[in-house]
Amino acid sequence: MRDKRIAGSPALHLVSMAVLLFCFWLLLSGTLQMKFLVYGVFTAVIAAWVTYPLLLVPNADGSRLYFVFGVNPVKLVWYFLWLLWQLILANLDVIKATVRPEIRINPRVVRFRFRADNPMAAVALANSITLTPGTVTMNVEEDGLFEVHALTDGAAEGVMDGEGMPKQAAWLFGVPYEFELLKEAD
Repeated sequence: MRDKRIAGSPALHLVSMAVLLFCFWLLLSGTLQMKFLVYGVFTAVIAAWVTYPLLLVPNADGSRLYFVFGVNPVKLVWYFLWLLWQLILANLDVIKATVRPEIRINPRVVRFRFRADNPMAAVALANSITLTPGTVTMNVEEDGLFEVHALTDGAAEGVMDGEGMPKQAAWLFGVPYEFELLKEAD
């Protein structure tokens, strides 16, 4: 709690996690009797207190610790809506490439380097790329090197553009980022 390396407010992290755990407990228990509400509050606070240190991840040099769920809820909703739109566009791209009589796929591996201070931004980026039809994150290295398999030209262009998903993933976690496109792998 007193570690100066923690990004954000540990008290706010603990309170928000306890509230979320209590809401989840309420949803699962289905009862509003006072004794069970007290049990739920007590359990949520203890669970948040015990698990908080486990949910802190260090940046690359270990100078800062980031809370795994330290995301602004409004930004998270906006990111999910944006990602949903990207999924729709990617689905249409893959459908157009595969349904035509002459299949227009051009599979390739795109390599780029993405660096952000919060490691959760890289996790969100890798998962978002893999969720998008036509692309799969094959490998992410500690130095920020991403290897992504792209099925179509549109999918490859979407990955090679450093202003799309990398920018949104860094924005979600509120950190600056560096993006460098590397030579495509054979």
